[in-house]
Amino acid sequence: MFRRLPRWTVAVPLALTLAAGLSGCGAGGQAAPAASTPAASSAAGGEATTLTVFAAASLTGTFGELGKVFEAAHPGTEVRFNFGSSATLAQQIVQGAPADVFAAASPATMKTVTDASLAAGPATFARNKLQIAVPADNPAKVDGLADLAAPKVKVALCAAQVPCGAAAVKALDAAGLKVTPVTLEQDVKATLTKVSLGEVDAALVYRTDVLASGGKVKGIDFPEADKAINDYPIAALSKAAEPAGQFVELVLSQQGKDVLTKAGFEAP
Repeated sequence: MFRRLPRWTVAVPLALTLAAGLSGCGAGGQAAPAASTPAASSAAGGEATTLTVFAAASLTGTFGELGKVFEAAHPGTEVRFNFGSSATLAQQIVQGAPADVFAAASPATMKTVTDASLAAGPATFARNKLQIAVPADNPAKVDGLADLAAPKVKVALCAAQVPCGAAAVKALDAAGLKVTPVTLEQDVKATLTKVSLGEVDAALVYRTDVLASGGKVKGIDFPEADKAINDYPIAALSKAAEPAGQFVELVLSQQGKDVLTKAGFEAP
């Protein structure tokens, strides 16, 4: 929810002022300068508003960029993000975590919030597809999805309850493959990190995260990914004020689509 930063002043008795001056003096006998507080600085600049956006980990780069665009267009508004597993974020919202906007990596995780009557009318703003991520030198020589079932290939997957994990299950089922991962991670960023650090030979992650890695990992397309595409819904929470709706409008706008497409997302 939106918070007005408090205006306050501190009255300090003369005796305390003298004591602080003595304790803060250096060898030259001059008092150290008083530290300014964020609240005081914000108050000096006038009223400020904070917009809190809960968003899937795979949106970290794109929403960070859109947050800067929004702040530039709305002086006095600060956009704060909480990125993570959509399933975890949905539970946090239901349990009362303060949030104004929720952008999920699947309709199922958004449904957790709408079923609790905390948001209504979510709109799909993007789609995402899986890739096989391997280290840049691909030491295990992974070429396709079937290679992930090889006993000697160490694989990381997202946990099944989070969107990237649910998509991986669909893709593997479509291929008729049984893969035993060496680790199950709680979001796609953590899964990709296992690959970039060389701790596993391969992982199933979103193609957008492969692109965002800046060449640290290599992405391999596979046909079954078309059967496990994730739709991304966004909604302003029911008790949020108007700036929440305006942020949603930015994400749904052509400018928002351009940012998302550049990052590898597909149009809904």
